[in-house]
Formats: sequence, structure tokens, C-alpha cells
Amino acid sequence: MAPDIPRLDHDHLWHPFTQQQGWIEEEPLVIERGEGCYLIDVDGNRYLDGHSSLWCNVHGHRHPTLDAAIREQVDRVSHSTMLGLSHPGAAELAARLVAIAPPGLTRVFYSDSGATAAEIALKMAFQYHQQRGDDGRTSFVHLREGYHGDTIGSVSVGGIDLFHATYRPLLFDTHMVEPGDAAAMERVLAEHGEELAAVILEPLVQGAGGMLVHPPGYLRAVRELCDRYGVLLIADEVAVGFGRTGTMFACEQEDVAPDFLCLAKGITGGYLPLAATLTTEAIYDGFLGAAEELRTFFHGHTYTGNPLACAAALANLDVFESERTLERLQPKIALFEALLARVGEMDEVTEIRQLGFMAGIDLGDWDPALRMGHRVTNEARRRGAIVRPLGNTVVLVPPLAISEDELRSLLTITTDSIVAAVASAPAAERSAGTAPPVA
Repeated sequence: MAPDIPRLDHDHLWHPFTQQQGWIEEEPLVIERGEGCYLIDVDGNRYLDGHSSLWCNVHGHRHPTLDAAIREQVDRVSHSTMLGLSHPGAAELAARLVAIAPPGLTRVFYSDSGATAAEIALKMAFQYHQQRGDDGRTSFVHLREGYHGDTIGSVSVGGIDLFHATYRPLLFDTHMVEPGDAAAMERVLAEHGEELAAVILEPLVQGAGGMLVHPPGYLRAVRELCDRYGVLLIADEVAVGFGRTGTMFACEQEDVAPDFLCLAKGITGGYLPLAATLTTEAIYDGFLGAAEELRTFFHGHTYTGNPLACAAALANLDVFESERTLERLQPKIALFEALLARVGEMDEVTEIRQLGFMAGIDLGDWDPALRMGHRVTNEARRRGAIVRPLGNTVVLVPPLAISEDELRSLLTITTDSIVAAVASAPAAERSAGTAPPVA
């Protein structure tokens, strides 16, 4: 007898970012397979993966090049620690990341998630200052509505009250500024510069904050302010890296080289957990010394630089090159923007925020009890797509490999789902409008 997966789920699983009371009241969608830009459930129903399996899938599911690379690595070794050892994949991948990263980033420290990549950057920045005699540089600057993961250090530099306020007593003190406001950043750096270790931000787009797009020139202005006040810059490209904003890394668009670059999500094409924190030779040199000087960076993870994940990441970069992913992405970004502009004409939509292949469709203020974003999610599933909201913002982050026809289908499903969700909401504040046709 086949196991009753929904019952086992409801009896034993605890899902991330999920109010379990609501979860157990609904039948779970159980994904069994993937194929290209589609996910397939246990009943054989197909769904467009409209959020790239949480913003990490790049080239689609079951890509033959990535599949083959992982199989080949299994035949060699699946895991070997990097504490006191190395392996070819980790060294080769580090060299390739350095080759495509902003200039000056020459050293790679591996971990296994975006949060750990950010945590490593925070700790490195802090320790670097301590070891060079700047004992007073112990604090950090971050942005309101920023998100850098869910470990204690990364939460300390987070700025989303819904996610982070509960843990405030556990967190270290920081300085929070308004996103996109270079003058506000300068005021904080001018007043507190001598106590600041680093500024951390998501370049160009704050993802979990609701797809908040920074004004042009903001990232460049922050880089210049950090240089002026002797503060390090941490660029968290976990969500925006690997083509998501239209260039390999978002920093490229304003010709910015940070002191730390945090990578994860798309680094393996969405296949396996892997993260990397890149930094400069100057930072690296600050940790060199005799054993008795205790300059070692005492940080590590069991699966740091896992060989299977490194094999997937190398294959991911191969596919970027062989399939000209970034070049072929440009017309799809233009189409995405045009389709979203028509969605923005809907009565149900308050605002569209978009850059590259990241978009937030803001439905305005609704009673949280109505779970409007969740309603849209359910309607989209009925129509054959998987999307995920951030509150009342419907987020679309499709795989870079999605075809133009699939992209049109995704937008059509999304508009129809928004109309249906608003129309079905009890005591709705606005009458349901009509979605413009999506060409």
C-alpha cells in the first residue's frame, strides 16, 4: 500500500514561514517530479514554476547537463570535509567565481545557505577590524525591509518586523536606514562611522521586503560613502545574483565592487544547497599570522564546499555559457516588463515593482484575515501555476530558462487568479475589475 503522504505531512512536518493551523486545514500540494519550467504533483498535474522553487532555479528542472554532472560526481565521492582537506570541484569553482565576480574579489569561503553566507561576511568584517586594531568598529548598518536570512546574526541585520520583531531580545544592536535614501545613509555614517564595521544591503532589489527596487545610482552612492568613512560594504546577492536582475551579478549594473559578495540560491542552478562568501585579498591578508596570534577565522560547516554541490555549480556556469543564458534573457525581460505593465492597469493592482526577472504585484491593503495573497496562490494552482505571495504582494520570479510562451501563460494565469481571488473575498473593499488580456 502506498503511503498516505498528505496525512504523514499533516501528522509530522513543520513547514517554513507557514502558519500550521491554516496548513493542516487544506490538502497539501505534493510535488513528485520536475520537467523544464514545470513541477508535477503526485497526481500528474503540471504547474509552471512561477517562483523558481523559491527564487533559485535557473535553467529548469532536470537539465541534462546538471543531472549528468551530479551523477558523475557521485561515482567519485559525494562528500569530503574541507577542514584540512581540499577537492578539485571546490578549487575549480572558486577560480570561476572569482573570474566572473566584480573586480577585487579574490577569495571564496563556502557554506550552505544564504543566511550563512551573510553571517560569514558579518563575522569576517567584525574580526578583520578587531585584528587590525579598530576595536571600536563593532556595529553594522542595514536597510529597513532588508532580509539576509534567519540565523541570529543575519536576523540582527534584517529589517522586516513581521519576520524579525519577535527575536529582538536575542539580537545585537544595529543602525537601520531607509532604503534608497543616500542622504539618510550618509547621516548615519557621518555620525557613527568610527563604530561601524560594515554596511550590508541587497543590491538593486530587496526581495523578501516585497520586491522593493532601489533608485538608480543608490548602490554606487553607498559604495562611495563606505569608502569615504572607512566602512566595509557587504553585497548580499543571494536572491539577485546569477542573472536574476539581467546581469550575472546586480553590482555590475552600477559598476560596484563590494568588500564582500554573498551568493547562494542560483549558484547551483537550484539543485543543491551551496553558498559562497567572496572577499578581497586585503581582507584575507588580515587573517594571516602565526598560530599563536589566533587570527584564524573559526567558522565552518560540515557540508562546506560539498563536492556534489560544487559539481552542480560548475555545470550551472557551463550552461550559462553554452546556452548564452544572459544574452537570451534580455528579450524575455523586455516581454516580462511589457506584460507586467498591462497587469498594472488592473483595478485590483496598486503597484508593480520589477527589475529583471523579479517582480512584485502589490494588491494594496487587505485585512490579514482575508489572506489575499494566499487566495491568489490557490487560484493560480487551480489554473496550473505555482506562485508565492509576500503578504498582499504576489511575487513572480520565473526560471531564467522560461520560454516566451510560458511567460505569457504565467502572466495570464496570474491576472486571472488575482481577479478571481478579489471577487471571492468576503466584504471586499473594491469591486472586482476585469483583467486586461495578456498577449
